[in-house]
Amino acid sequence: MNKQSETKAKFVHSVFESIAKDYDRMNTLLSFRRHKAWRKFTMKKMNVRPGDTAIDVCCGTCDWAISLAEASGSGKIVGLDFSRNMLSVGEEKLKQKGLLHQVELVEGDAMKLPFPDDTFDHATIGFALRNVPDPVQVLREMKRVVKPGGQVVSLELSKPTWPPFRFIYYLYFERILPRLGKWFAGRYEQYRWLPESLVTFPDYKELARIMEEEVGLCHVEVYPLTWGITAVHIGRKPLV
Repeated sequence: MNKQSETKAKFVHSVFESIAKDYDRMNTLLSFRRHKAWRKFTMKKMNVRPGDTAIDVCCGTCDWAISLAEASGSGKIVGLDFSRNMLSVGEEKLKQKGLLHQVELVEGDAMKLPFPDDTFDHATIGFALRNVPDPVQVLREMKRVVKPGGQVVSLELSKPTWPPFRFIYYLYFERILPRLGKWFAGRYEQYRWLPESLVTFPDYKELARIMEEEVGLCHVEVYPLTWGITAVHIGRKPLV
């Protein structure tokens, strides 16, 4: 990891450590509750089967890990994140739902997943790919740990394509969202990072190309949601 990537990783870690207790409430507020509908749509497209195994990379407070566990019913689910504070919030939610026996929480690095090749049926990452030091490396690691034919899935913020809406979106994202973070969570700099993290992140068409050409996934499906605010990408690890 170069110095710039290392600096980014340390900063992002400090951001999520500091906002962990407010993360769920602020997600609901800032997305107007749409993040739950986006994840529900993604789960429908994934078609997780009973007994399937999965790793949720950068799992945060474990909402997606919980959805995966409930859909699988009995399959082992791993939630991995580098923030101990985020995992602690997630652990409490797992306790409340009686899922600690099924979901294993791991404090670890998305750039170097601590699992053997061909371990899981699915690998997911939600609203975190733009925050990692090297998105391609993370996607390659996700591909490595899924079984041949397994799914690598990203649910991430994207860039609206319709110019009038794009103007409104960026106005909200850059000017209003950080102020909401300050008013409701007492964090301005941390929530200013969110729009900044999207500036250099690929749009959904470019991310699909990266997943196919640079990561080596096949049959990549792309679903822009809510006028392109968010996009779902689902790719499969080749059978051979």
